[in-house]
Amino acid sequence: MTGPVAVITGASAGLGVEFARQLSARGHRLVLVARRKDRLDELAEELGNARSVELDLSDPSAAGFLMADLIRNGETADLLINNAGFGLAGRFAELDARRQREMIDLNCGALEELARAMLPGMIERGSGGILNVASTAAFQPGPGMAVYFATKAFVLSFSEALHDEMKPQGIKVSCLCPGPTSTEFRSVSGFDPKGRLSKLSADAKSVVRAGLRGLEANKAVVVPGLSNKLISQANRFFPRAFMRRAARMR
Repeated sequence: MTGPVAVITGASAGLGVEFARQLSARGHRLVLVARRKDRLDELAEELGNARSVELDLSDPSAAGFLMADLIRNGETADLLINNAGFGLAGRFAELDARRQREMIDLNCGALEELARAMLPGMIERGSGGILNVASTAAFQPGPGMAVYFATKAFVLSFSEALHDEMKPQGIKVSCLCPGPTSTEFRSVSGFDPKGRLSKLSADAKSVVRAGLRGLEANKAVVVPGLSNKLISQANRFFPRAFMRRAARMR
């Protein structure tokens, strides 16, 4: 597999798997990146036009390793799906300190480093795209998931700024901000919405479809679903103290 490819991080589960399937169906060749090699290999075999790279993206050397791997395989990244990330539910002072730092390193640091590593080539070619996956959590603070909400606020702010910088260069940059989605994220984070919130959960297929359409249109921010759009704009009409209480997890 040589030539331009789409690089998908966090490709072993959830939205990452769906990004791989939809991009494969569109004819993209794929480089699938995650820690769980067995899952990646299974997905690559299913798709037929993909290969897997086992990598812990929270490692400081991860971006450099991935770029070197692409070069060794004669591949050019024309699309980056920055999907890798995780969340933790609980009170900040009670959650494991190391895991919270890993969350920042993965959700923010790896995302920024991969964008920085791949953009020069895209700029030189005058084409390419980056889709950063955030969340509706990006629009307000989240007591009970304080660090996770903060990392997604970083992703949103960074993506909007990058969108503006790259537009004259012919590079598309979008930030996908889904609300609750039926993926493995819930079991990993410990956040399992109940009742009305659970009923608002979207399916991965529709979320990914909206994200890819938004990137094609070069929309700076993509929020799938009417209820999520309303939530994302609520901070314009309500005091921040109200938003904190509304977002409180526990």
